[in-house]
Amino acid sequence: MPQLSHRRRLLVLAICCMSLLIVSLDNTVLNVALPSMQKDLDTTLSGMQWTIDAYTLVLASLLMLAGSTADRLGRRRVFQAGLVVFALGSLLCSLAPNLECLVAFRMVQAVGGSMLNPVAMSIITNTFTDPKERARAIGVWGGVVGISMAAGPIVGGLLVQSVDWRAIFWINVPIGALALFLTVRYVPESRAPHPRRVDPVGQLLVIALLGTLTYAIIEAPSAGWTSPLILGFAATAVAALAGLLWYERRRAEPLIDLRFFRSAPFSGATVVAVCAFAALGGFLFVNTLYLQDVRGLSALDAGLYMLPMAGMTLVFAPLSGRLVGAVGARLPLLLAGLAMVASGVLFAAFEAEASTPLLFTGYVLFGIGFGLVNAPITNTAFVEASRPAWWIIAGCGAAVLLLGALTTGHWARETARRTAERLESAQDEPDGQAPPGGPGGQPKARIRA
Repeated sequence: MPQLSHRRRLLVLAICCMSLLIVSLDNTVLNVALPSMQKDLDTTLSGMQWTIDAYTLVLASLLMLAGSTADRLGRRRVFQAGLVVFALGSLLCSLAPNLECLVAFRMVQAVGGSMLNPVAMSIITNTFTDPKERARAIGVWGGVVGISMAAGPIVGGLLVQSVDWRAIFWINVPIGALALFLTVRYVPESRAPHPRRVDPVGQLLVIALLGTLTYAIIEAPSAGWTSPLILGFAATAVAALAGLLWYERRRAEPLIDLRFFRSAPFSGATVVAVCAFAALGGFLFVNTLYLQDVRGLSALDAGLYMLPMAGMTLVFAPLSGRLVGAVGARLPLLLAGLAMVASGVLFAAFEAEASTPLLFTGYVLFGIGFGLVNAPITNTAFVEASRPAWWIIAGCGAAVLLLGALTTGHWARETARRTAERLESAQDEPDGQAPPGGPGGQPKARIRA
């Protein structure tokens, strides 16, 4: 990538942040519109879950494929394709006549979304080569998530209340078009010097694992956790996971290099990230349904109710970044875990939903801790029925607390150092002469940078 001026680099960052904004805003806006969508499309709660989870499933399944394809074909090219597909999927969602079409069009959106955020991050890291500039750029990138959380519920509420739930998808089209124009004009093309080869078997195993596991989790409450259907999907997920672990260890250029998981900080960060973003989706899903279906609030009022959570996330995201830079990741993770536990216990043990001050306190703690909840409940017995979900939040908060303590200390740093030494040793070996130690006594493959 050619050296760019400071102003041009900032413009590239702004363009990449636009893609993150439309993807993040789409999720937060959608949750506010769920009750209106459910009534208009005359569907069940599990059906509404699929409008969110089908998107997440496709997105997660294709992220690594999109990233490796961008390394080979060009990051700008794949980024442009992602903008087009995401905008097209959004337009189709706004025209969906029924739930089945809406879920299918959300999957189209997800295909585009998989080509946006990971590729945009690669563009940013290749544009900002100075470590300090790169850290600031990534901090700005993370702040966009807070902006989308703060703006999403209000924007969604305004659109649903003044126009229709279909209007929430319209906003992606002009923003996507503007980002596409600016990308063509200002973002330079870049590729990885040694891109990895395609791993079709690994990709299919990832899709099978995520697809069957997601279906089992969503449908288990209605079909029964011990029903043959759910047990069959769960068994398929386990088989896909076992196949993925077996196959990827033997591949020269794997889709997932399992050796990275020998590093405790890497493994801990991965688990915490999964919990945190699953928590956000679950929180928005449950609370928008509760505020509108149980408390009877309008879509706009429900969005305003969630502002304390969004505002705290917006404030604490940059503070967390500064703490990491000053004292490391341990303190922010421990504080986040404590906030998550407190939020979960407040709802689970003290029925925070029944009191507006306690409700807002729980939202503030949730915004600070970015906790987890994903319960398919929306009825007049919500406070009692949702208590297990809030215990899940407390449990996930405790997990983040323990992982933060375990994976940021001396032992964890040593595992990261040893893992880095092994990877560097593998890189230094000539092709076909990697050091032994792979499965079955076979030499490990050389890892390309």
